[in-house]
Amino acid sequence: MGEFSEAERDGHVLTVTINRPEVMNALHPAANRELAGLWDDFQSDTELWVGIITGAGDRAFSAGNDLKHQASGGDMSGMPATGFAGLTSRFDLDKPVIAAVNGVAMGGGFEIALACDIIVASDQAVFALPEPRVGLAALAGGLQRLPRMIPLKHAMGMILTGRRVAAAEGKEIGFVTDVVAHGELMKRAREWAEQILECSPMSVRASKQAAMRSLDIASLQEAANNGQYPAVGDLFRSADFVEGPLAFAQKRPPEWKGR
Repeated sequence: MGEFSEAERDGHVLTVTINRPEVMNALHPAANRELAGLWDDFQSDTELWVGIITGAGDRAFSAGNDLKHQASGGDMSGMPATGFAGLTSRFDLDKPVIAAVNGVAMGGGFEIALACDIIVASDQAVFALPEPRVGLAALAGGLQRLPRMIPLKHAMGMILTGRRVAAAEGKEIGFVTDVVAHGELMKRAREWAEQILECSPMSVRASKQAAMRSLDIASLQEAANNGQYPAVGDLFRSADFVEGPLAFAQKRPPEWKGR
């Protein structure tokens, strides 16, 4: 347990909990640095294949930037280069991360969820980019990620008004993957993680890298060039690349090595 977060390792899954429920899991630079360290370790640990991030308590996933800390003259220096929660500017993470959104995900909190690959939301979750309502802007990736994930008019409707969107609507318009009863949230997030673990971690990383990097390439022909995705080469050279077809031929579950 850290000062501002908790991390639990269970097999190949790391679950990170933002632990500042007294301020709705809002984040200041010190909390962001602590979380960034956890994700640095996750990224480099060859035995950790899937990450889950959630918030402590029943009220909030994260209310974003700790404005009260900032307004009271708190130290705002030392923001990690990897952004809010160490995730919003971490563009080189090929391992999958699931956001288990247990309540309010506002501003930077919503941007943390958008930086994850899958959003599993409690039916009590609420999402918004309310920065314009307090004279700010969602500059931790929200203004770029949301219009890439859902139809532009839906995204602009949220961005320009700061309006709150419930989990069910979030799924309807496309940024939420799954909605579940509040008490079942972590169970469902773990079920998603287990489905990912059924696949080769080398295949998962290659697939994520190719999917995410290709979003920046306008030409479909250019985007389909496997030479642009180093994780694809890593997959082809891996033990998993041999094990998968062999297990299929022998009609047995594969034994993934992640290398």
